[in-house]
Amino acid sequence: MRVPTAVAATALPALALAVLGSSHPAMLTPESAPWWRDLHLIGIVLFPLLALGPWAVVRASRPAGPVGWVLEGLTVVLGFVYAGFYTALDVLAGVGGGHQTMRLGPGPWVASLFEIADVVTVPGVYAYLAATVLAAVLALVRAPGAWRLLAAVGALFAVVGAWSFLTSHIYYPYGVATMVMLALGHTLLLVAATRRPATRRHRRATSPAPAEEAAATP
Repeated sequence: MRVPTAVAATALPALALAVLGSSHPAMLTPESAPWWRDLHLIGIVLFPLLALGPWAVVRASRPAGPVGWVLEGLTVVLGFVYAGFYTALDVLAGVGGGHQTMRLGPGPWVASLFEIADVVTVPGVYAYLAATVLAAVLALVRAPGAWRLLAAVGALFAVVGAWSFLTSHIYYPYGVATMVMLALGHTLLLVAATRRPATRRHRRATSPAPAEEAAATP
């Protein structure tokens, strides 16, 4: 994957969710229910794409050989776990809660949907945190020289963002800030992991090339 494509896949879903979260209703009421429902319908498409961030970083920084394939495969599995369980949250508390409130008004069914949604989402958000930590560690190991400082900054933003994601969803302002941190953190990790160490010339600029040396030999 080309670096610009990987950066776009890493940053754009989280930034789109930050924009979406800026209009997330603070409370589910009969008045906010239509947008509550429709917002989470959009989220069903966008939230799974967050898994591209850790995966892109791991793919760029994994070691060669079987170990690298195992680490990338683990990241993919964690991404699937996150996407599946977090989609259940959107469907239950988002689409279901909003639609039921539109049709029936406030009632105990809303609290019941929120309760099961909170339970179902736990494996998903912890899987995302694990994938992010794995990506951060690999990028820190792979980044050369001074680029490791950039990777450290990215790791801080990404891991703190993934930890905040455990409870923040995309509610304004903390959830929006969480999405921005994930976008920035994974992008910095990706950029640092794709840098290559500068090669040093072991010959002086004035030294003759091997062919010239052979020609000069009597």
